[in-house]
Amino acid sequence: MTLQMIGCSYHDTEVEFRERVSFSADQIQKTLGDFRDRFPRSELVLLSTCNRVELYTSSSDNTELDHESVAQFIAEQHSLSPSEVIDQMIYLSGSDAVKHLFTVASSLDSMVLGESQILSQVKQAYEQACDLGSAGALTHSVFQAANRAAKRVQSETAIHRRRVSVPSVAIGEIVPEVFDSLKNKQVVICGAGEMGEETLRYLQQAGAKNICVINRSRQRADNLAQNFGIESDDWGNLHQRIVQSDLLIGTTSATEPILTQADFEPLHLQRKNRLMLILDLAVPRDFDASIGDLPSVYLYQIDDLQAACERNRRERQKEWPKALQIIEDETAKFIKDLNHRATGPIVRRLREQAQELKQDELQRLVSKLNSSNVDPAVAKEIEKSFDRLINKLLHPPLASLRDDAAEGHERGLLEAIRLLFKLGDD
Repeated sequence: MTLQMIGCSYHDTEVEFRERVSFSADQIQKTLGDFRDRFPRSELVLLSTCNRVELYTSSSDNTELDHESVAQFIAEQHSLSPSEVIDQMIYLSGSDAVKHLFTVASSLDSMVLGESQILSQVKQAYEQACDLGSAGALTHSVFQAANRAAKRVQSETAIHRRRVSVPSVAIGEIVPEVFDSLKNKQVVICGAGEMGEETLRYLQQAGAKNICVINRSRQRADNLAQNFGIESDDWGNLHQRIVQSDLLIGTTSATEPILTQADFEPLHLQRKNRLMLILDLAVPRDFDASIGDLPSVYLYQIDDLQAACERNRRERQKEWPKALQIIEDETAKFIKDLNHRATGPIVRRLREQAQELKQDELQRLVSKLNSSNVDPAVAKEIEKSFDRLINKLLHPPLASLRDDAAEGHERGLLEAIRLLFKLGDD
């Protein structure tokens, strides 16, 4: 059995094509079922994200499931021509497919190097295949090994410890410099768009409990608040909320500052010099830069945070060779183990066949010896000689088979031994 991968990603295809071949959650369930019906002796794990669509397949009959047959299947699922699929989607097999999966799971192939979401997406794809019965022996092994490889990259390199998005740097690196914990802090976030939503995720991961989102459109604020289980408020209550808050975050798309120094000074007096951290993640900026000159106020703007992001991005790149070596090692280990497992049934059957032949001949010989009243100790010694003979005869082919397995069965000895000794199908 050989792992195959046919797919496309942001590396090699335009978003328009990825949209045409992508699979929604409902489509994945149907596709896995259709694949199982079409190729009953095959395995499939389907990974579909915004940046990639990849099908990992394997079959006990490689002639049934090849590049063209999988391309034909994808084409039928999306009403495309097979030539479009073959032209646009890359194809990998064997160790190349294994290495690719390990690289993807470890987020070394992601648009943002080291992002953490892809591993959970790979796990989800595998678990869905398991639930629907389209995973099998090889996909079980390779996806579990991919998870181990990704964990090694996470634990043995600093790639995942360097934050590279503005919200992650703001909450993960700036906030701890000012507050020991967000657990009992009042947080106000201005804006309910994508930046606000991403920032909310990091806030909750950091332990923030008392969060209020304010947006000019109250409905958008309410929707976001409901999704995250937090408070929302009218835009008109922003100043009142600022007086109560410890952490103020701006993520709006306003063309002018939503808070000037003149607006903030009376609020600052009401706060009675209580410490305040302001994170301005917006472009254009949400808060007048001069607010940061007031006592007990720490204001960080987008340029400060982007500089930290770029610094962390460079640090991640330094870890790339180390992470890549882990992938190489894990791929080689997996392929070696896989090849050795493939030899196991053949070795077992060969030894069983030799033992059966030995027992037949030994029984015939012992029957004759018993009629001549031969000492049982002599018969036992004869049996040992038979065993030594079998071991000596089998040692050269089995040693060659082990060496061939270590090299990926490139010389075809596994199949040759199967045919020469008539060992039947695996």
